[in-house]
Amino acid sequence: MDFAQQQRNPSRHLTSIGIVVLMHLLLGYALVSGLARKVVEVIKQPIETKIIEEVKTPPPPPENLPPPPKMAPPPPSFVPPPEVVVQAPPQNAPTITTTQVRPVEQAVRVAPPPGPPAPPAPPARVAPALNFNACEKPEYTTAARRAEAQGTVVVIYTMETDGRITEASVEKSSGPTREHKQLDRATLEAVKACKGRPGMVDGKPERLSGRVEYVWKLVD
Repeated sequence: MDFAQQQRNPSRHLTSIGIVVLMHLLLGYALVSGLARKVVEVIKQPIETKIIEEVKTPPPPPENLPPPPKMAPPPPSFVPPPEVVVQAPPQNAPTITTTQVRPVEQAVRVAPPPGPPAPPAPPARVAPALNFNACEKPEYTTAARRAEAQGTVVVIYTMETDGRITEASVEKSSGPTREHKQLDRATLEAVKACKGRPGMVDGKPERLSGRVEYVWKLVD
């Protein structure tokens, strides 16, 4: 018979089941009858332990021991010397002398309030120069010579930075007649055709105005 057939045998299974049921019955009886409680009480009882100490006998005293050393007497206690109070000789209190000093009169000078600031210096101007003698001179007209017109003409002109005359006008006429007016026009044309040295402002050439006089006089 092999192992598989033994396992399929119903009599073997019934025997095992019966043993298990019997063990359960015995355990239930023990619980009901109090046997298990007695076993627990016996286990729970305390266990007493005692420690027995060994009695030691004192050793015998040693023989021929040297005598104990002699201790030196303690030093005497320190007694402080008595305090001697020495009184210092009385000193004269210092005298305080006071001298009266007359106050020194100091002259206090009050500076005057500052005045208004000085105006800036005007720029340095140099008037233009027109050398009329170096230019072409005007000539008498026939009518003015015949009328013997004479006089001084004052002309105001404006010179550019290159020396050219761009504007000119008569400030003072040479006379009241028609022939004098001819002399004034001749003077203006001569001034406009002339060139000179331009005026300067702070060292730089500027367009400025000038004045020139021309005297008309007949020469025999």
